[in-house]
Amino acid sequence: MTGLVLERLLADETQTALLGEDLALSLRPGDVLALKGDLGAGKSTLARALIRALADDAGLDVPSPTFTLVQSYDTRIPVHHFDLYRLSSATEIDELGFEEALAQGAALVEWPERAQDYLPKTSVLIEIVQHGEGRLARLSGEGAAFDRAARSLAMRRFLESAGWGEARRRHFIGDASARSYEIVSLAGAEPRVLMNSPRLVLGPPVRDGRPYAEIAHTAQSVSAFVAIDRALKAGGVSVPEIHAEDQDQGFLLLEHLGSEGFLGSDGQPVAARYAAAAELLAMMHGRAWPQRLETGRGDFHDVPPFDRDAMMIEADLLVDWYVPAISGSPASDALRAGYHKEWNALLDRLQGREVTLMLRDFHSPNIIWRGDRSGHDRLGIVDFQDALIGPCAYDVASLAMDARVTMSPEIERETLDAYVAARYAAGAFDEESFLESYAIMAAQRNSKILGIFVRLEKRDGKPYYLKHLPRIRDYLRRALSHPALASLREFYNANGLLEERAL
Repeated sequence: MTGLVLERLLADETQTALLGEDLALSLRPGDVLALKGDLGAGKSTLARALIRALADDAGLDVPSPTFTLVQSYDTRIPVHHFDLYRLSSATEIDELGFEEALAQGAALVEWPERAQDYLPKTSVLIEIVQHGEGRLARLSGEGAAFDRAARSLAMRRFLESAGWGEARRRHFIGDASARSYEIVSLAGAEPRVLMNSPRLVLGPPVRDGRPYAEIAHTAQSVSAFVAIDRALKAGGVSVPEIHAEDQDQGFLLLEHLGSEGFLGSDGQPVAARYAAAAELLAMMHGRAWPQRLETGRGDFHDVPPFDRDAMMIEADLLVDWYVPAISGSPASDALRAGYHKEWNALLDRLQGREVTLMLRDFHSPNIIWRGDRSGHDRLGIVDFQDALIGPCAYDVASLAMDARVTMSPEIERETLDAYVAARYAAGAFDEESFLESYAIMAAQRNSKILGIFVRLEKRDGKPYYLKHLPRIRDYLRRALSHPALASLREFYNANGLLEERAL
């Protein structure tokens, strides 16, 4: 096997278990980890730690598959543990259901040399050898699985530099981007959040020689998060304390703000929490925010504008992805031209409207409810690295038409009323202008989301976002009911863009 080689010293079983955790956090369906070493080298110990980390169960019984040849576990990522020691021929691996196992999840393979060339070339080889009083693990390979394993080991080194090298790592959440989050726990300390934010891969040019992310002003590095975190904290917003950082690699060790969200025990949105979040937005929109923010290492992050190009390329996700999905063919030139004409006319109406620091994804997955606090401190805000300078109404629309939660028209109205009342209480406020901007931004955002959720399924293999489409279509109908959007509503109806469809 060719490619890079990484080494990890395993002084004892604790270090072996930590390596198992590190590998578990990097694993994806289709991955193969080939565990090579003499009898008693620690292959089964490593596999056991990895499986327990995936199951988040330190006491899970993980017997050696020496006699059964394969053991399967229904963990966060299904994992199949193979022991090929008793194979008389490499071809017997087919009889064990190896290909089927990879179609369902990942595979750990002990004694991989018995499989000869039957393992994928993208397999990650982990060879464990004696090293003084302990052992040494050598990782080698090439491809995405090895790259993820290498990054996970780099995250462990980052934790070591922060004094958290012995911390237990567990998956927390991922999102629609390449970012991911873990909960890390260390005896005697409050749990923290480990943020893994690799530098953004820009992708190919899509318009005027520029990639989508550049036009949409998506944050390209974790420095944006650091800069905006510092600014929000100075502005009275409860955001995570950054305990350690490596901005070059994209690693942050953050305060864990909690895990309670905006849904009640019945799974329904709690109106009072949405109202509190709307009041926080009103406070934020009543103050001035600098556009140039310090990153803390001698340079700056300039917050981009939510300009027409960004608004339009986001709205175009509907014609780029959603239209082909519901019609079976790409959007016609006539449909695109009509779509652009309608949207440009609406965006003209936003000229001169109030703008602010716009967090962009201000909705329930990114807001922590802390009921034991008071005032705005009850709300912990996360995931704001893509913030822009844009219309105040955008974040209100993001909140009141929560993409992940079914907001009834009544709760949407209550959320809006809380925001409007707070703005009036703080001084002069143009409610009529705001409500028109709210409708335009809600229509733009929900059009974008229809396209994004289809793209996540078609391009990125994440079909679970499609279940949200009926909700997004309903939100879009609500936004288009505003009189100022009558022409756009007619266009959407004429082209079947608001019809219920099963994808």
